[in-house]
Parts: sequence; structure tokens; C-alpha cells
Amino acid sequence: MTMAHLTIDELKSQAKRLRTAMSAAGTPLTHSGALELVAKSHGVRDWNTMAALAARTDNQPELPAVVGGTVSGEYLGQRFTGKVLSLTRLSQSTFYKITLHFDQPVDVVTFESFSAFRQRVTATIDGKGVSPRQTSNGRPHLVLDT
Repeated sequence: MTMAHLTIDELKSQAKRLRTAMSAAGTPLTHSGALELVAKSHGVRDWNTMAALAARTDNQPELPAVVGGTVSGEYLGQRFTGKVLSLTRLSQSTFYKITLHFDQPVDVVTFESFSAFRQRVTATIDGKGVSPRQTSNGRPHLVLDT
């Protein structure tokens, strides 16, 4: 397991095991000393830096899509496949702004008398790829397949 995938709790457990092993070998070690040694063993300057890196990694949500990737789903009730042109996390939230380019234009009007085709759309989605905005019948505007 690389340092980038370790949680704060896992790193503290490493420090506790190190402290126990060092004490058993006759070399007492303080808890803070063990934390510093764990940080150095992972190539990090000190424990505070290590804790900041681990916390930042722990709090990163999984992305609902990848820029340049191919996605499929429903937009205003119509099936689509397309490419992700951009994905931006909205500041300090769990939502993203996504821009898609559909392989084939999607008719977003349900009336038989006329059509309105869209091939490029921008929407807000959550971490699961679902738009919080809904149509009048309660369906999300955009739903990405997982």
C-alpha cells in the first residue's frame, strides 16, 4: 500500500506498532517520535506534512466521470452516448459542472409537433453522476450510467 492510499488511522497504527517494537527491543520511543519516524519512512519531511497529505487523499471523492472519457446515460429522458469535454468540482461542495458532447444529437422536446436537438450540454451533477435539477415529472435532467 503506497502512502497516497493510507489513512490517518493506518499511519497512526504503524506508529503504534513501531513504538511497541522499539520498546520490546529496549529502545523506548515516544508516540510523537514514532509518528515522525513513520513520516520519514514514507519519504515525508515530518508528521504534520504526512497528516496533511493523508487527510487530503482521504477526503477526495471518486469522480463521476473523466475528462476525455466516454459516457452514456439519459439527458431529459433520452438515451445518449458521448464524450466528457470538461468536469469541474464546484467549490467546497459535492457537485460538479460537466460539459458533454453527444455522439448523436438528442431531441429534448417531447411534443410531436416540433423538435429541439442538443449535442453539447452543460449540467450540474453529484458524485454519482445524477443531476439535482429535475424535470416537472421529477426525473433528473442528467443521469450518467455507472
